[in-house]
Amino acid sequence: MSNKEDFNWENFETKGFGEGYSKDQRDQMAAMYEGTLNEITEKEVIKGTVVGVNDKDVIINIGFKSDGLVPISEFRDLESIKPGDEVEVFIEEQENALGQLILSRKKAKIVKAWQDIESAFENDSVIEGLVKRRTKGGLIVDIYGVEAFLPGSQIDVKPIRDFDIYVGKKMEVKVVKINHANDNVVVSHKVLIEKDLEKQKAEILNNLEKGQVLEGVIKNMTNFGVFIDLGGVDGLLHITDISWGRINHPEEVLELDQKVQIVVLDFDEDKKRISLGMKQLTSHPWDSLASNLEVGSKVQGKIVNVADYGAFLELAPGVEGLIHVSEMSWSQHLRNPADFVKVGDEIEAVVLTLDKDDRKMSLGIKQLTEDPWTKGDMSTKYAVGTKHKGVVRNLTNFGLFLELEEGIDGLVHVSDLSWTKKIKHPSEFVKVGDELEVAVLELDVDNRRLALGHKQLEENPWDTFETVFPIGSDHKCTVVSKNDKGAVLELPYGLEGFATSKNLEKADGSQVEVGESLDFKVMEFSKDDKRIVLSHTATFREDVKPAAAAKKPAKKKEESSESTPAEKSTLGDLDALAELKEKMEGGKK
Repeated sequence: MSNKEDFNWENFETKGFGEGYSKDQRDQMAAMYEGTLNEITEKEVIKGTVVGVNDKDVIINIGFKSDGLVPISEFRDLESIKPGDEVEVFIEEQENALGQLILSRKKAKIVKAWQDIESAFENDSVIEGLVKRRTKGGLIVDIYGVEAFLPGSQIDVKPIRDFDIYVGKKMEVKVVKINHANDNVVVSHKVLIEKDLEKQKAEILNNLEKGQVLEGVIKNMTNFGVFIDLGGVDGLLHITDISWGRINHPEEVLELDQKVQIVVLDFDEDKKRISLGMKQLTSHPWDSLASNLEVGSKVQGKIVNVADYGAFLELAPGVEGLIHVSEMSWSQHLRNPADFVKVGDEIEAVVLTLDKDDRKMSLGIKQLTEDPWTKGDMSTKYAVGTKHKGVVRNLTNFGLFLELEEGIDGLVHVSDLSWTKKIKHPSEFVKVGDELEVAVLELDVDNRRLALGHKQLEENPWDTFETVFPIGSDHKCTVVSKNDKGAVLELPYGLEGFATSKNLEKADGSQVEVGESLDFKVMEFSKDDKRIVLSHTATFREDVKPAAAAKKPAKKKEESSESTPAEKSTLGDLDALAELKEKMEGGKK
């Protein structure tokens, strides 16, 4: 009993949890407990252990006095999450209003991703990303959960035309730029390739020599040729070195990204400009021409070009012959080659010249038909006096050329166009393309000459004019024009006459002017020269007389008709003396 009385109930009974310890004991125990907890800081990433998983949250212990909750939706990228797994989380708040520790795995991934990106940028390390989608000017690549921009120019060393082929695929890249203000990251795949190509490029350039055969990929196409990537080194394959045949654009025979075999033709000292060839890898088609091909052989081919001077006929790729425009038709009048052939025509021709050493040949197509000048009926068909119709092909100062049929041209002299009109240039009478009727005046088959006349279709009216305009007869004439020597007169029947200046004096002493219509007397008529000389003065002055009416000196019997010019000059002298005598008599008066 005494033992019960000795028991200290105050020490045994406690009023609350931990009150059985002294202050020192409690402090000691608290220090021991806090020693088992981690010192944590908000806004940092820390590793934690999963201690529980329910439908909504994942419970994570980070060694803090309380566990944190993370929405299970932030673990979708993991196939499964279970207690004991270690994960990195971001501490948003140590304790919210409910006293809970707030963690985020999503933010932890972002922070960690940026740390890894900065580390990759600083260390120039290669990282693997997933191409998510294409965008304007390039691709979007996922690296560590951050969307980075891969410009189109940084995808490859060669131009990329289809970005879609990379979407959904993994790609190694390097970080080339970080913009923290916009959370923007730029990456490049090209820099990885360039480094690999540097050694290859140096090796190619060191071993480069003329005649070397290489393999390359067509990188770019232009209308003058293609650029070929030889493995970090670009070379130009000119359009003329692609094929022995004629091509208008490289795309006719080549494609972008196509692998091709080429040969090095030339390069500069710095090896910055490399000329390549493709056709040189095959023998020249001229070397495989048929041995029996010779002048006079008939060949068949396709027109590949038409120029002003002729057309080129391709017998085989790389083998062409020129058909000069003069060899397209027997006509002496040269026309445009396009009148005969066009590009793409498949025609037959005859070999005119052949030089296999210089790889040149000339061809003709008119030789496939008979030369019209050598036809047997030529002499009878175009005999002198026969009448024909033709087309005016050309005009010259002295006449015009008339095409009677293909290959048969004739000349119509300007003097043979009209009996009555004095034509200075044939353009006053006809124009090119007009149809004209003619008669054959002269035929020279050997020299291929044909003289034609238009006026000869009618009788010579000057035979009739000789009786209409006899010397001494008067006619009403109109002055058409005047010059220092005299005036041109318009006579009846469309004829022209001439009056010298001294024969234009009127009765009142004035001169006849252009446009006046007066009586004129025929002073001279020449049927052969088609010339009529007249005088107005002679119509009122008796001393001015026609040549045939003037007083002639006695003609000796032995004198021949050749003295006529002397007689005419004598008559002229008499006219001058008569005028002088009249003036002298007037002076005496």
